[in-house]
Amino acid sequence: MANTINNSSDFLFLYEASQCNPNGDPDQENKPRMDYDTKTNLVTDTRVKRFIRDYLKTINEEEIIFVDMEGERQVNMEGKLQAVINRALGKGADFYGKAFAKSSGYLEIYDEVMKKAQADEKAPWTLLTDKDALKKHKLLKQANISFLRYLIKEQFIDIRLFGSAFAVEGFTKAYTGPVQLNWGYSLNKVELMDSDSIVTIMNDDSSTFGKDYRVHYSLLAFNGTINKFAAKTTGLKEEDIKVFRDAIWNAIPAMPTRSKLNQYPKLYVELIYNEGFTNGQFGDLRNYVSAQPKDGLDEKKVRRFNDLELDLSKLKALVEGDEGKTIKNVIVRTSADLEFSV
Repeated sequence: MANTINNSSDFLFLYEASQCNPNGDPDQENKPRMDYDTKTNLVTDTRVKRFIRDYLKTINEEEIIFVDMEGERQVNMEGKLQAVINRALGKGADFYGKAFAKSSGYLEIYDEVMKKAQADEKAPWTLLTDKDALKKHKLLKQANISFLRYLIKEQFIDIRLFGSAFAVEGFTKAYTGPVQLNWGYSLNKVELMDSDSIVTIMNDDSSTFGKDYRVHYSLLAFNGTINKFAAKTTGLKEEDIKVFRDAIWNAIPAMPTRSKLNQYPKLYVELIYNEGFTNGQFGDLRNYVSAQPKDGLDEKKVRRFNDLELDLSKLKALVEGDEGKTIKNVIVRTSADLEFSV
């Protein structure tokens, strides 16, 4: 198993949204989420994580995403975990034995559970979460957690990245995700498009009819962290971070739907810190960027990226002024129409 990451990072991510609905608010007729006091557009961290999870499934069919549907079915946490555990144990002792390579006692317990499951023609999950079995085998819960930890570190990249909380009999454990994002907000004031069109809005197993609300133009900014201490818990590796950087850049335009079309990445800047430094060295990186309408253009008439003057001078000065004291490395990625280097 490769080593976990050794350095913490903070990152800034900007993407644009034009004539679309970046993140509908179910409590507001699925209108784009807004802070109406400041007229700024909002997007939740879970919306971006969903883009990333869906993208990871498309680029690698072998990539296993935990927070996802089970086949064609929507399931809760327990249902998903049950399916995952049963499939994993169905591969036999050669597979689950790897999880207990250093814990022969746990392996013996699982071997006994598997023999009983086969004899009684029951799914292993039934016995692993049985209250009587958990009382009989004092180490069964620890064995379950050890097996769950193995699955996370070896199979579920989304949990290695974002973490998850498991509250299931015999599998109660919380994993704090090393990669965290704030809710995003637009750097410009955003106007909603007037719409009289009616669309079908799907919500779980039901559907309702509502208006098709969209924004004219929104330049959205996110602040995020990658924490080396949380990485030790989930087993986040350097290879995983490379996958994440690719995914956060490519996921949003790669997964277009009718309401999400016309969203494109503009800027990704990651500050990787030296040993001995952890996150938040410079606070929220969005404080170092701003955007204003060009040439006195009325903010209500902003319709595209070129209508804005994006000021990155404070961010550039921050990085260059550090002179390597705090920052070990800087990773920058920009769209074709944006220049930024440090």
